[in-house]
Amino acid sequence: MIIKKYKNLLISDFMKKSMQNLLLKNKEKISKEVAERIFQIDEVEIAELIKEIGNHEIDYIPTREIKENLATKYIGKNIYSFHEVESTNNVAKFLAEFGSPEGTIVLSETQTKGRGRRGNEWESPSGGIWLSIILKPNIEPPKASIITLATGVAVAKILRKMKIDAKIKWPNDILINNKKVCGILTEANAKSNTIDYVIVGVGIDTQVDINSLDENIQEKTTSINKETSEEIEDPQIVAKFLNEFEEIYNLFKDKNFDKILYEWKQMNQTIGSYVEVKQPFGEVFKGTAIGIDKQGALMLELENGELKKIISGECIIHKD
Repeated sequence: MIIKKYKNLLISDFMKKSMQNLLLKNKEKISKEVAERIFQIDEVEIAELIKEIGNHEIDYIPTREIKENLATKYIGKNIYSFHEVESTNNVAKFLAEFGSPEGTIVLSETQTKGRGRRGNEWESPSGGIWLSIILKPNIEPPKASIITLATGVAVAKILRKMKIDAKIKWPNDILINNKKVCGILTEANAKSNTIDYVIVGVGIDTQVDINSLDENIQEKTTSINKETSEEIEDPQIVAKFLNEFEEIYNLFKDKNFDKILYEWKQMNQTIGSYVEVKQPFGEVFKGTAIGIDKQGALMLELENGELKKIISGECIIHKD
């Protein structure tokens, strides 16, 4: 549940340079004339070129196969696919700044600078689903954190329909047999008391070779193909997730927050557990998770009996 505020990306040299580098890596998909002047063109043209490149099919997760299984009205109607990006969230943010509509998807076979909680690196090799969704909800900023919970519900539900006993760990992880299979990173661009857009990043280890990951996370991580005997088809999983996501996101837009929180509670693995929560600036709280409030904050009963509301942080569940 990581919600951040960003300065206007129109004046971000770092973001612009990142998008220029993306174009350079794909210069064979644009005209030679344009490729030669990438560092002279403005941000609007860069955004259009990124969309042009993203409209090309990638073999790993073909867009046409996703759309064949989509039953959505707006989520996934625009899908931009890439072989490699630094971060799908960053590309989605750039496109959102230049008018890409709600429901636009940015998907990549790999990420070189994928992010997790607290700015931690999220390994994103080939074999997983790495995507971001542009949302434009008409809500006040404090409610944006519920989008993270809603996304977790959508992922957990599609896995359960595959007969996998997926559970949600507050605030943004999906677990199978106590091992992480999916992470969610929600980032909002807020100005004053309004939200311009929200980017929801989702990383699912579908067929990732766990042994190829950093040794520090191998024992804590799993993949869908390790947990089921069913054949894994990533385009179908993407479509199923987007179908499920639109349904629960519509509940969010209708302000039916109680329904979302109810579904989250039915699949969570946090409430009732003894947990340790590491805050963004180093503070640590330990206690029993007794619930979540109406804005998705975790309620802890500390060891001294004090009740503490936790808005964000890294949650570690301690086994008995």
